[in-house]
Amino acid sequence: MRGWLIRLLIIGAIAVGAFVLRDRISGNAGDLKVGDCFDVPANDNNISDVQHHPCTEAHTGEVFALVTHPAAKGAPVLSTADLETYLGGACGPLFISYVGATAANAGQLDGGAFYPGDKDWADGGRTVTCYGYRIDGKPLTSSIKATP
Repeated sequence: MRGWLIRLLIIGAIAVGAFVLRDRISGNAGDLKVGDCFDVPANDNNISDVQHHPCTEAHTGEVFALVTHPAAKGAPVLSTADLETYLGGACGPLFISYVGATAANAGQLDGGAFYPGDKDWADGGRTVTCYGYRIDGKPLTSSIKATP
């Protein structure tokens, strides 16, 4: 019985540690949630992992929306122009809503997105992660979300 208790305590400590350290370890880019702060990878091709950070510490991106493209599984991969049009229509208004009109129009922030690669698209992946960042490349040290 005592052995089970020790194992249970160890598993509990690991689970709590993972939850507490989530903002300090790298994780799958597909697991990002709205409000998560992270470092935008320098290489924007085939992003799989990102470094999480608390929003109160230096970071270069913050997720402001998760959207799903409506194309059916089996639909052809979007052209660059079609992708840009979709991102502008899907992420653009949500960016303004998240950061507020004043911040959105100040010329300091912009939006980017992680979207399915060709293989993921062919497999039916349609989730797009929209994130905000500073145009000048300097790190953020707080959330970009507008305060009510």
